[in-house]
Amino acid sequence: MLLIQLSAGQGPDECCLAVAKALRELQYEAKRHACELQILDCEPASRVETFKSVLLSVDAMNGDEQQLAWLKSWEGSLQWICESPYRHRYHRKNWFIGLSLFRFEENVNDHTIRFEACRASGPGGQHVNKTDSAVRATHLASGISVKVQSERSQFANRKLARLLIHQKLQVRDQEKLLKQKEQLRQQHVELERGRPALVFKGPDFRRV
Repeated sequence: MLLIQLSAGQGPDECCLAVAKALRELQYEAKRHACELQILDCEPASRVETFKSVLLSVDAMNGDEQQLAWLKSWEGSLQWICESPYRHRYHRKNWFIGLSLFRFEENVNDHTIRFEACRASGPGGQHVNKTDSAVRATHLASGISVKVQSERSQFANRKLARLLIHQKLQVRDQEKLLKQKEQLRQQHVELERGRPALVFKGPDFRRV
């Protein structure tokens, strides 16, 4: 299984808006390529319906080379050319975000994770409020813990919890090399300097 991470780095509000627009475009294109995307985790930004980062899983790949080529065409720096919708007459019109792909390997298994059934919380209707399908998973060695309640079955929630723990372990390992703040700052510098994989233009986020 592949995981996709869209990130605004330490970019301003416009970059967080670009992440949201890129997410919608990616979801639209995925349907045409018979790819099934699922949002696993997201970090909301300060403005409504914008994101600092979004983590997705990709299912139904089946080793299809065209599907993989399409995903790889998105990998790297993404440039959005547009006047700021938040700051009128602002001189800057180029906004950069990043898309990363990495493969999930089953090296985080149930022997290293403690799973606990728990009651789901928040909106979601009768099923979410009255069943114990939610799962809290704790990685025993690191203490990393996640709660997943987005799926209707405990089995599916366990699977997503395992994915989230795997991703968080990778992030933890990266942060051993650099402090998170410096890592994010450097990431955005590299995004702006690098040649973009894709370029989008205007408020409607159309490909150039």
